[in-house]
Amino acid sequence: MEFITKKLDFSNQTITEMKLNSKNFYNLVKKRRSVRDFKKQKIDFEIIKNAVLAAGTAPNGANLQPWHFVIIKNKTIKKKIRIAAEIEEAEFYEKKAPQEWLEALKPLGTDKNKSFLEEAPYLIAIFEKKYSVKNNKKVKNYYVKESVGIATGILISCLHYAGLSMLTHTPSPMNFLNQILKRPINEKPFVLLVVGKPKDDCEIPVYAEKKKNFSKITSIF
Repeated sequence: MEFITKKLDFSNQTITEMKLNSKNFYNLVKKRRSVRDFKKQKIDFEIIKNAVLAAGTAPNGANLQPWHFVIIKNKTIKKKIRIAAEIEEAEFYEKKAPQEWLEALKPLGTDKNKSFLEEAPYLIAIFEKKYSVKNNKKVKNYYVKESVGIATGILISCLHYAGLSMLTHTPSPMNFLNQILKRPINEKPFVLLVVGKPKDDCEIPVYAEKKKNFSKITSIF
């Protein structure tokens, strides 16, 4: 295959613009919070589509793009997902989770009830593709978790930038998503994003406001 290149389309900003843009983005993204109380308000599909397209631009191993996004707005499918998720969550809270973990979750007030899975206008299931299939042959994908993790971060950032809220939901295991959403065995659920507008009386734990400062999360050499 011939290797073809093209000139990079690069935004050559001034130092002043770069500093301002980076500060503006930080000021925006630091307001992002996970929420569990969503309005049953319709969201224009174009917003979700654009966010997924943004996620699809993420850097990834060998440009193999080892991800698949399933957008769920159908009420029946959302109900099936909730039922299956709550079965796994009940197992987690009642049998699997060590007491230390349950203590850490107490401030959030979470339990096996996941009503937000039906209330939010959209769910986005993100799958990581361990391998692809082309001409009935397996094609290995590289740096799958890293690539899908970066794509998910871009998706979350774009949704927040567009004025939406979300929750990263990860019941374990999540194999039920393959069955409900008819995804093949080479795909593994990575995260289920719950997306919409928060209710007017939506509250978050005060401790969620506390983020580690620059010196706590950074080393400089």
